[in-house]
Amino acid sequence: MIHMSQVKIPLEQILKEAPAELVKKGQIGKEEEMLVKKKTAKLLKMPLSEIESFQIRKKSIDARKKEQIQYIYRVSLTCSKEEKRVRQYGKNDARCVKEEKKQTVCFARPDSRKNLDRPRPVIAGFGPAGMFAALMLARAGYEPVVVERGMELQARQKAVDTFWQTGVLNPESNVQFGEGGAGTFSDGKLNTMVKDASGRNQYVLETFVEFGAPGEILYLQKPHIGTDCLKDVVKAIREEIISLGGTILFETRLENVIAENGRLTEVVLKQAGKTKKVPCDTLILATGHSARDTFGQLKNAGLVLQPKPFAVGVRIEHPQEMIGQNQYGAYYRNLPAADYKLTYQTEKKRGVYSFCMCPGGYVVNASSEENRLAVNGMSYYKRDGKNANSAIVVTVSPEDFGSQDVLAGLEFQRKLEQEAYRQGQGKIPVQLFGDYLENRVSTSLGDVMPAMKGNYTFGNVRKIFPKEIGDSLAEGIQAFEHKIKGYARKDAIVSGVESRTSSPIRIVRDESLQANIHGIYPCGEGAGYAGGITSAAMDGIRVAEQIIKNRGI
Repeated sequence: MIHMSQVKIPLEQILKEAPAELVKKGQIGKEEEMLVKKKTAKLLKMPLSEIESFQIRKKSIDARKKEQIQYIYRVSLTCSKEEKRVRQYGKNDARCVKEEKKQTVCFARPDSRKNLDRPRPVIAGFGPAGMFAALMLARAGYEPVVVERGMELQARQKAVDTFWQTGVLNPESNVQFGEGGAGTFSDGKLNTMVKDASGRNQYVLETFVEFGAPGEILYLQKPHIGTDCLKDVVKAIREEIISLGGTILFETRLENVIAENGRLTEVVLKQAGKTKKVPCDTLILATGHSARDTFGQLKNAGLVLQPKPFAVGVRIEHPQEMIGQNQYGAYYRNLPAADYKLTYQTEKKRGVYSFCMCPGGYVVNASSEENRLAVNGMSYYKRDGKNANSAIVVTVSPEDFGSQDVLAGLEFQRKLEQEAYRQGQGKIPVQLFGDYLENRVSTSLGDVMPAMKGNYTFGNVRKIFPKEIGDSLAEGIQAFEHKIKGYARKDAIVSGVESRTSSPIRIVRDESLQANIHGIYPCGEGAGYAGGITSAAMDGIRVAEQIIKNRGI
């Protein structure tokens, strides 16, 4: 098999031959595939008819020259005389390989669940990490029990809609807690910086497609599902787990863990106001980055926790049209909604960067605690909203928290969220960027109108932050003007506070992926081992593999 990574097709050529609606979605149709196939054959100096099998593995866009935009494809093919064709090509982006199918886990037969005298594995949390861990264990015959403090999707959606409309918060089921985790109400981005030597990344993408995600996530360089499609995928995975003997208990929370001689023996669960002890020797902690009360309980139970850096900042909104024109020039209407990634280091050596950029998306009230307010961003599958929004955040570390306590970062987040709540009087506080620079409350909007889920009002967003962080955000956004014209426009809308970029703690685990209390497996973003849907799902798979290895199939 031949792998090639630099097959380039000019956008103009694709626009002439491929259906416009597919180009707009980034989807590869038969016309585009044939263009790529013909170009590949030409590069290898071989007749098209000699290609036996052909697959486009990745598709990315090169828009550095807006008048000469092109797509770059990574492809695989088989043909006769493969080594000869690679030599003829003569460049190092093509090579002959032996195709090996990667297997992430060795599944048991449905009737062969081992250790029947042992308690079933328990998974706390049904976000991406817990969901994929549960799916892997269920497919391996272990019939896991999942406990999720929030509601199942339909009821959760109603609770979130009520909150956005009225401000009445359900602290147990909201944008952070419930089926699918925080990622359910997000853009559904699936790109990750985690290296994929194991094949877990590809397995995650293939699994999402298996359960209803759009097929283009398998080849797009920056795949996303969208919150509307993601909900159906999550529900389908839940049904698969249950069909394989798994149990999912919604509105049930992990209250405590009980150990003897350094090993887990029981978990304490709370459901409908009642607590009960459940025998347990295998617990996956996949509670997400916002399970603050759980972190405190785990600390008290004796688990070793460490503080870790994270980032805080604002959401900033611009017209999607402005971002598209900057990225793609005259072609912006023909292409998928443009995104961006920005980084900057301030004069005081603070890192400022964009995070979770949502093309054609919405800023959402993502609060999970009373009298505290946090924001996030989300997009639907079509990404057809009028605004682009992104978090612009500043790195903070334990030195910023004012305390050496392991949970000081958590309290730092809470302090910012309390001030955000105060500035917006319970609503999302918004401020024009020009007024942010002047440290004053806005009195009217400009040409940019907020695109938000949840009520908003004018407030002084800059006052949410300590001076150095607020100044760093101002400096960074102004610096981004040099990369995207109009980025620092005075009527760009900033809102706050973006405080849940990642977990403020890490639950220490050893080489066997267990905490200092054996039988407990910290997992995913909340435990400090992931950052986003895909990496969390990959960590869930990794932990499930380790449990299968430890318990035996």
